[in-house]
Amino acid sequence: MASGPSLLEEDLSCPVCSEIFRDPVVLRCSHSFCKACLQHWWRDKGSQECPVCRRRSSSDLPPCNLSLRNTCESFLKERSQRAEAGSEVLCSLHSEKLKLFCLEDQIPVCFVCQTSKKHDNHKFRPVQEAAEENKGKLRTALAPLQEKLKAFNAVKLLCDQTAEHIKSQAQHTERQIRMEFEKLQQFLKDEEAARITALREEEEQKSQMMKEKIEKMTEEISSLSEQIRAIEQELGAEDVSFLQKYKDTQNRAQCTLEDPEMVSGALIDVAKHLGNLKYRVWEKMLGTVQYTPVTLDPNTAHAELSLSEDLTSVRFNDEGQQVPDNPERFDVWCWVLGSEGFSSGRHCWDVEVGGGAWRVGVVKESISRKGVFILSPAEGVWGIELFSPGYRAMTFPPTVLTVQRDLQRVRVQLDWDRGEVSFSDPSDNTPLYTFKHSFTERLFPFFSTMGTMRICPLKVSVSVK
Repeated sequence: MASGPSLLEEDLSCPVCSEIFRDPVVLRCSHSFCKACLQHWWRDKGSQECPVCRRRSSSDLPPCNLSLRNTCESFLKERSQRAEAGSEVLCSLHSEKLKLFCLEDQIPVCFVCQTSKKHDNHKFRPVQEAAEENKGKLRTALAPLQEKLKAFNAVKLLCDQTAEHIKSQAQHTERQIRMEFEKLQQFLKDEEAARITALREEEEQKSQMMKEKIEKMTEEISSLSEQIRAIEQELGAEDVSFLQKYKDTQNRAQCTLEDPEMVSGALIDVAKHLGNLKYRVWEKMLGTVQYTPVTLDPNTAHAELSLSEDLTSVRFNDEGQQVPDNPERFDVWCWVLGSEGFSSGRHCWDVEVGGGAWRVGVVKESISRKGVFILSPAEGVWGIELFSPGYRAMTFPPTVLTVQRDLQRVRVQLDWDRGEVSFSDPSDNTPLYTFKHSFTERLFPFFSTMGTMRICPLKVSVSVK
């Protein structure tokens, strides 16, 4: 931080006492405070958190901000010198001390100026009185600017945190995308290997069959060739010798072998391996894929809710997480919304509500994410809950629900066009409660739990028409 006459005093002011820093210390979040102010603040609050951003400090003895201390000392010294020099300022016209302030011209003047024609009929105040009065006016005008500066600093801090969170989100999401595609690629590699193996096995089996067929044909060809050679040899013998052996030769000439035939089904069944190959692989892939009708939006989740990697389950975490306080995020109600809103049609999803208190239902898109509001249809909330003393519909006042057994799952059915939100027990389709309302904007599923909660996946099936 540079020093000089242009330096604003508020830049060197402690956020707690609003005075120039005395023995400034700096926290890990980069905010600085007077050492004594910070210790008093921590003692009064009972926790070691930053008075500006509320981030907890791991050290009870934060280091001294030497650079800031030197800057403050230089500023105070310079201000003192200017004040001393100012006390000796004389009137440029009369070389007299400036003791009066002209209210019309708004300038300090000397006693000679007061009686001059230039200031005829003007009103004057003593310099000290005028200075105090004008300082009071400036302090009054300065207060809104200081508040505005605090607001800008707070929003800038939030923007800085958001920028870091964006980087973290992008890196984490990229890793998840790569992991999911690696799984799909591995499935395709395994499926390719399995089908190549099946082809090789068929090739080996049919090649062996043809080998055996060829060997048998070779033996029969050899036998027939020998038989033909012997008969042809007898045909060349002397008549008497030929006739003497004729009977045996005639018997030998009788062929007992059946006519040779090609083997049916000897070729590779190409159609079996290639027919609708992409479709059959895709159909098999569906068996490894789950479809969830609602996925959670992490940008809306309260800091004490932790979401699963696939954004289908949520867990209460009382330690909280470091997340930016963006406009979409709930800061009081421990809620998270679904990532997709509905403004028409029928929609249904089942929720495993788990143990502990919980709430499920739908809310209007314009619902306030900050502060407390009444949980009722009048505020744009349609849901049911398990909170002491039991199951209730979120009306105002709440409507107690009669439930025969503890709910493990809750089915939420939204018919936007008919204006109905229904809740039931999917284990036996027992109705729990139905809201009726004329919806005018998009509705989002909401979820809240003090334990764990999971959105149930749907079975995916394929039909060919």
